Amino acid sequence: MGKVAVAFAAAAVVAACSVAAVMVRRRVKSRRKWRSVVEILKELEEGCDTPVGRLRQVVDAMAVEMHAGLASEGGSKLKMLLTFVHELPKGTEKGTYYALHLGGTYFRILRVYLGGERSYLDVQDVERHPIPSHLMNSTSEVLFNFLAFSLERFIEKEGDGSSSQGVKRELAFTFSFPVKHSSISSGVLIKWTKGFEISEMVGRDIAECLQVALNTRGLDMHVAALVNDTVGALSLGYYHDPDTVVAVVFGTGSNACYLERTDAIIKSQGLLTTSGSMVVNMEWGNFWSSHLPRTSYDIDLDAESSNSNDMGFEKMIAGMYLGDIVRRVILRMSQESDIFGPSSSLLSEPYVLRTNLVSAMHEDDTPELQEVARILKDLGVSEVPLKVRKLVVKVCDVVTRRAGRLAAAGIAGILKKIGRDGSGGITSGRSRSETQMQRRTVVAVEGGLYMNYTMFREYMEEALVEILGEEVSQYVVVKAMEDGSSIGSALLVASSQ
Repeated sequence: MGKVAVAFAAAAVVAACSVAAVMVRRRVKSRRKWRSVVEILKELEEGCDTPVGRLRQVVDAMAVEMHAGLASEGGSKLKMLLTFVHELPKGTEKGTYYALHLGGTYFRILRVYLGGERSYLDVQDVERHPIPSHLMNSTSEVLFNFLAFSLERFIEKEGDGSSSQGVKRELAFTFSFPVKHSSISSGVLIKWTKGFEISEMVGRDIAECLQVALNTRGLDMHVAALVNDTVGALSLGYYHDPDTVVAVVFGTGSNACYLERTDAIIKSQGLLTTSGSMVVNMEWGNFWSSHLPRTSYDIDLDAESSNSNDMGFEKMIAGMYLGDIVRRVILRMSQESDIFGPSSSLLSEPYVLRTNLVSAMHEDDTPELQEVARILKDLGVSEVPLKVRKLVVKVCDVVTRRAGRLAAAGIAGILKKIGRDGSGGITSGRSRSETQMQRRTVVAVEGGLYMNYTMFREYMEEALVEILGEEVSQYVVVKAMEDGSSIGSALLVASSQ
């Protein structure tokens, strides 16, 4: 009996040692998996790093590319398109005007009543609707018939009881895509962005397409202006504050415009305007520089997009893409470790993680990060521990911080070009005394990414101060423009009457 007991005891010891060994191996394996995920995060942080020195290199590159784009057609990645807007609203405009805005995610219709002074601007009956996805790759006829029908319904709802017949209405068409203008009211589509793919429309006059659709429905409405969304935002900014000379949109896509002297637009020599200046639509989404911090996730996103090797800057800073960059990082982490649990097929779907969800996770202030848990669960990733949820928040932070800081560098590049960054910039023809005197400068900003994503906005504004320095940045004011692109476009119609 004694030998049997000893044998049992020995067996028990061996079994206990075996169990302990298995547990140790699991802990070691778990630590290795966690370390691999932490390495991925570290690699992401290094790849997205934007120290102020690097940002200033981006600033310089942006200013140089702007100069090149103004010098000759095709001389730069920046198209630097003429808008034929050389007179901005003065605040004395009167009348009722309409605006239709076709953006990347939504379309808006509104009516604006102007009473002849800056303080009397009444925005009436604003309608905002998501763009039906089937329209984005339909035909020009289907798209513009839909827009004309939407305008008809809007007019039928007007409180004064007026019908769609017999009343002449002036319409501003805000069109958030690259257009080569021949006048303020006409221009041909250069290319689609933001996921639209109606190839037959490239090279066609956009205002004319809408006008034909309106006429077909019997609407007595005149397309009086074809306006880029950034130009609309600049117009509203200038209406409220004449120191506004730059406008930027951070939404589904991103773009910027600014007020340039006509003598600096070398590719259009002999261009004369009564004001001596013109608004230039930069189409800055296509900006590129070797100084931009590009990661493997950016390269893969670009390669798999419908417009690869195009819109490189936009793909780092715009709302359409930030969510997908975060998704790609989380997907890689889940593939190299089981800390996210069983593999989720949803994580492999491009654009399934939208930027508004990234914002919600990033700004989740609940103790257990419940919003992060909820969103991950919707992506097929459930019951992840708190430390994994914190890791996801950190990924959101790294990607968004890079976007905000690069956005600031883009704005500073414009300020450098026009001599408003304290350095004098690339300002051919300006006198030394003129460049040395710092002037108040207002930058109008619009778009859902900027308006709704607090951390993006804070990172952008913080970096702008870093780049410009405390002394110069006190002269630069960033102002949000709610619905600025639509309202501002209507103001442009009013100012041209």
